Amino acid sequence: MDFSPLTEALASKSYQNIADICDNLLLQAAAEGVAYEDDWPYSIHLLAHIYVDDINSARFLWKSIPSAIKESQLEVVAVWKIGQKLWMRDYGGVHEAIRGFDWSQEVQCLVAAFSELYTKRMFHLLLSAYSTISIQDTALFLGMSEDDATNYVVQQGWVVDPASRMLTVKKQTIVTEQKLDATKLQRLTEYVFHLEH
Repeated sequence: MDFSPLTEALASKSYQNIADICDNLLLQAAAEGVAYEDDWPYSIHLLAHIYVDDINSARFLWKSIPSAIKESQLEVVAVWKIGQKLWMRDYGGVHEAIRGFDWSQEVQCLVAAFSELYTKRMFHLLLSAYSTISIQDTALFLGMSEDDATNYVVQQGWVVDPASRMLTVKKQTIVTEQKLDATKLQRLTEYVFHLEH
């Protein structure tokens, strides 16, 4: 089986494309009747679905993996543990699952990229959900030590209250440039004039 598109995507760090590439290769192998189960990169395929936040596809892929593969390839089980934590919304558990396995060379870059992406997602979640949050909870969500989490959010403009060990979230201002052209202004003027008279 030719895995060159997958190899190229991994080499170029096009991680957002890997799930589609793996899905297409899997369909191609099934259509051609090629026995692929033993050689298939299940851990990369599962992690690629997790990377693009497609937990449902990851679940269905997990269910289709033969039991013999699940028992013999511990890395596939470790990747699925990340998926389970995401499914259960165990945000701190995701980071524990990432750190809790010694990843192979092929998967290590994808795991590191997902970890970084997941930390950014969690930061944006905290940003939109909280106005104040404890340092301990922030560290749990970001998967960092309390000192590292505090430094990370302070760099983003958050304020630390050392007495209460709370962080004040600094909402990032969204700049929207509103363009008003003359025709819209003219129509609005005519409409208001019509309502007044």
